[in-house]
Amino acid sequence: MSTGVYVIGAASTDFGPQPDIGVHDLAADAAWRAIESSGLDPDRIEIAFAGHAYQGPCLGQKALMKFGLTGLPIVNVENACASGATAVQGVINAIRAGQAEVGLALGAEKLTKPGGGFLPIVTDDLDSTMGRVMPAAFAMIAQRHMYRYGTTREQMARVAVKNRGNALRNPRCHLHEALTVAQVMDSPVIADPMTRYSCCPVSDGAAAVVLAGEEVARRVCDHPVEVAASVLVSGLRTPHGIVDDRSEMSARAAGLAYAQAGIKPADVDVCELHDPFTIAEIVHYEDLGFCAPGEGGAFVQSGRADIGGDVAVSPSGGLLAKGHPLGATGVAQIAELFWQLRGEAGGTQVPGARVGLAHTVGGGVSQLESGACAVHVLRA
Repeated sequence: MSTGVYVIGAASTDFGPQPDIGVHDLAADAAWRAIESSGLDPDRIEIAFAGHAYQGPCLGQKALMKFGLTGLPIVNVENACASGATAVQGVINAIRAGQAEVGLALGAEKLTKPGGGFLPIVTDDLDSTMGRVMPAAFAMIAQRHMYRYGTTREQMARVAVKNRGNALRNPRCHLHEALTVAQVMDSPVIADPMTRYSCCPVSDGAAAVVLAGEEVARRVCDHPVEVAASVLVSGLRTPHGIVDDRSEMSARAAGLAYAQAGIKPADVDVCELHDPFTIAEIVHYEDLGFCAPGEGGAFVQSGRADIGGDVAVSPSGGLLAKGHPLGATGVAQIAELFWQLRGEAGGTQVPGARVGLAHTVGGGVSQLESGACAVHVLRA
């Protein structure tokens, strides 16, 4: 890329029910603390992108005005679960294009309010109106993967066990209770074989990151983290929509990101991927090239996705344990990788982490695999 872009500051609220805090206050808190962590004055922010799915118009303006940041270009982004990651790419592209030297990417969502949640039925989505909401879709993905490759319920349960274990060391997580394989498998069935503990919780939260061009980053930050790749794609039309035992769009986005960064899957030390359901993490091991198709179940079972394994996947706790406030998720993944690559991740730190990958998928669209997929590669 012609202009280097670096992450120089990051912040995240706790994820989980926030009954006494509005979404704009959550977003303002994350944005202010991210700017503060960068060491810059707020008036150095030249452009901002704000991602969310269901929070109404002008989220970014309503959040940033709470601490006096007004007048700059603010772009509000809706791209389903990939909204936050899309906001990050928006800032990256603005800096690459020379439109700004410093920008803020913000993501926020409040899903626990009355009438909230993330299973809205819209009249133009025939699939969801007939019951193919996300738990049902991922249950069918699981059944297909089990049938084709012999993936087991126990292997899927191990994803939840791993991510809950990681969450015990991350104070920002929604869920802090350890699980056993038996507890995951014996919890109430949501859509066979997905049980309650196979699914991410409904959460509130916000996250923000400050990005800068290379000259500013190296002048103001003692350890800036390079954006080595930033890729956004949309889904292709398929005869079965999202329901397949692989994610073509994830594999395509990852391939483009690896080429852009000049790395291979084996070079990735730490990965925050889109794991709203246990089967999603297994499928995405394969999509991202960490193992061959059909080997995802054995990959998690053998500990290769653990901290200290081949690649530490979801060390933050992931969507399954940290939570999934839709617009915040993609930004929070970048924040987690920023801390990992600076050696500041505390109890979830991956020893010697130098390369991190963030992966987010969003949007159920009839006749498409999905709406959007973003992959970012960060490098210490």
